[in-house]
Amino acid sequence: MKQVRKILKPRRDSALREVARWQEDFADYLRSECHLADNTVEAYSRDLTRFFAWLGNRRLQGLSISDLAGYPAWLIEQSLAPKSVTRHVASLKVFFRYLQLEGALTDNQAELLGSPKLWQRVPQVLSVSQVEALLASPRRADPHWLRDRAILELLYATGCRVSELATLQLRDMHLAERTCLCRGKGDKQRIVPLGTQAIAAVERYLQKERPELAARRGSSCKELILSVRGASLRRERIWELIKKYATRIGAPNEISPHSLRHSFATHLLAGGADLRHVQEMLGHASIVTTQIYTHVDHTRLQKVHREFHPRA
Repeated sequence: MKQVRKILKPRRDSALREVARWQEDFADYLRSECHLADNTVEAYSRDLTRFFAWLGNRRLQGLSISDLAGYPAWLIEQSLAPKSVTRHVASLKVFFRYLQLEGALTDNQAELLGSPKLWQRVPQVLSVSQVEALLASPRRADPHWLRDRAILELLYATGCRVSELATLQLRDMHLAERTCLCRGKGDKQRIVPLGTQAIAAVERYLQKERPELAARRGSSCKELILSVRGASLRRERIWELIKKYATRIGAPNEISPHSLRHSFATHLLAGGADLRHVQEMLGHASIVTTQIYTHVDHTRLQKVHREFHPRA
C-alpha cells in the first residue's frame, strides 16, 4: 500500500483510509472467492492505484457515468496503449461490481463505461528461411551453443511461451514419445508434439552440456534449461539470447521469443493444419485468439482463390 499512499498523498486521511481498506478487501475477495492467481490480483491492484490517483479527493459514492467517462480519456493522456486502457476499464468494472455486492454502491455506473476500440495487431512472423537461419545461428564458438540451439528449437517446435520454456522440467520431456508437457497460464497443462530436429537438439544438450552446467551448482535443478551457474535460466536471459541471435542473422529488431511462437502457428496453418489443433497446441482458451494467424499468411488464401474460384 506504500505505492498507493505515495500517489494519493494530497488526499485527506479519511479518504486515504477508505482507499486502502477497499483495495485490501478487494484483493482478499479476488484471492479467496474468485480464486485468482497472485499475479492477477497484483495486476488488479495496480490498475486500481491508477484509478484512485485519477479520483483525487472525490468519493466513490455519487460518481456518475459522466464522471467515469473521463477516466479512459485520462488514461490515454498518460500515454497508455488502447489495450492497457481496456484492461484498466475491465478492472474497474470488476471492482465496482464488488462494491455493489458489498452494499457500498447501489448502482454500478462502471458497467456503462465503454472501452476504446482495439486495433488487431498482426504479429511479427519470420519466414521459414529466417527461422532456419535463426535456429542454426548458435555456433561452436558460442559459450553454450548446444543449450541455445535447444532453446531455439523448442520454442519453434512447440510454440510455447518463453515463461513456459523457462519452467519446463526434465520430467516434462518425453523424448521417446516425441512430446513434452507445457504448463501455461493458470497452470493449465497441455501435451505438445516434438519434431525430429528439436528432439536431436535436446538430446545433444542433455548428453554433453547440461551435466556440466548442473555440476556447477551444489544441489540439482529440476528445470531443463540451466544458466551458467547451474540454476534455472531466467526468461529475461532467454529474451536476450533471442535478440543476440536475431541480430546475428540480420533479422528485424522487433524479433522476440514470441515471434517464434507466432511463426510456429502461422507456418502450421499455412501448411494446412486445422485451426482447432493449433489452438490446442498454443494453449489458447478461445479460438478467437488463434484466428489472428489466419490473417497473416495471405499466400495460402491466394492459392485457394486461384484453385477454386471460377473466375480466378
